[in-house]
Amino acid sequence: MTEEQRSGRVAPGAAAAWPPEAVRTLAERWLPGVAEGEGDFVCSPAGLWLALAAVAAGSRGETAAEFEQLLEVAGDTAADAVTAASRALAETDALEVATGVWSAVPVYRAYREALPDVGFGPLDPPRIDGWVREATGGLIERLPVELSAGTLLVLVNALALKARWDEPFSGTSTHSRPFTDVRGQVHQVPTMHRSVPLADAWRIDGTRVVELRCRGGAAPARVRFVLGRPGQPAHEVLPAAWAPGALRAALDAEQVVMALPRLALRTRIEAADQIRALGVRTAFRNGADLSGISPEPLAISDVVQESVLRIAEEGVEAAAATAVPARAGSAYRPVRVERVAYDRPFGVVVLGGEDVPLFVAWQAGAPDGAAETPRTSEHRPA
Repeated sequence: MTEEQRSGRVAPGAAAAWPPEAVRTLAERWLPGVAEGEGDFVCSPAGLWLALAAVAAGSRGETAAEFEQLLEVAGDTAADAVTAASRALAETDALEVATGVWSAVPVYRAYREALPDVGFGPLDPPRIDGWVREATGGLIERLPVELSAGTLLVLVNALALKARWDEPFSGTSTHSRPFTDVRGQVHQVPTMHRSVPLADAWRIDGTRVVELRCRGGAAPARVRFVLGRPGQPAHEVLPAAWAPGALRAALDAEQVVMALPRLALRTRIEAADQIRALGVRTAFRNGADLSGISPEPLAISDVVQESVLRIAEEGVEAAAATAVPARAGSAYRPVRVERVAYDRPFGVVVLGGEDVPLFVAWQAGAPDGAAETPRTSEHRPA
């Protein structure tokens, strides 16, 4: 086993195809629930998709069908997609991707082998906290959910990015400037300024998009900032950042200068109700079929994500830890088939009330298939 497999960290490498559009679709469906109200938030649709898809890899039946409706993958296809997606994302310079499963119950070998880049270990909260801290480069200190006495298994995905701008902001260009919040109140905040190439700024309908490139090799991270119409809700504005290039319109300008506040956001999202609202319900019930993970019946007890984002003159830092703990399921038992062939001597017992054996028989020789002419036998004492 490689160090990446033991730690759950993913090394870039070739993998089968995966549906990136599924992550975008999940983002567009999830964001209205995340953005309810007027508060700040940061979240990771990719982290949520990877965590749920890793659980979906062990789903069967109706549970798998619901996962597939939301994620576009389930069962064996989900396992392949998680590996492919994790490796594809790990190609991004300065991005770390890791997934781990910690369990107090047996985990099928087939499930472990289907997820070769996922680390597995015993359920140990301090150890998990340390893993989260290491996997996120210290940006997230611990698991974002408390594990109860009833937790039998927890799956955690971690994403972490620490990248420098290809062209940093000059510290001397940062000045206090007014910022009007969602309630119309004006605040003076540290604001960075720099010019941007025309090719890195565009408009999609009423939303302006500016892209800042990060340093890196063949696949540097790109950070896009979107500005919608005044009063437009977040879930309508944010998808412009990943809208197809065909929808882009050039800005009517000869130069683009951006004024960007320094910012630091941290959000903890309890997403279980949001996931149920998106159609994945059976996985949370006692009748959940996660029988591809463990011989013990499991049901998801929660979905919690903590995310961090920091933007400053030199670059960007971001991390997310998505936890999916599972409890015991009580109504569903995995169907384990054991075939019993009565092809050798066997007994037959007919019981009356109070389990009184009315008839006891033992079939030692080859049975006669003609039921209407039962075979007679003669028993002699030895």
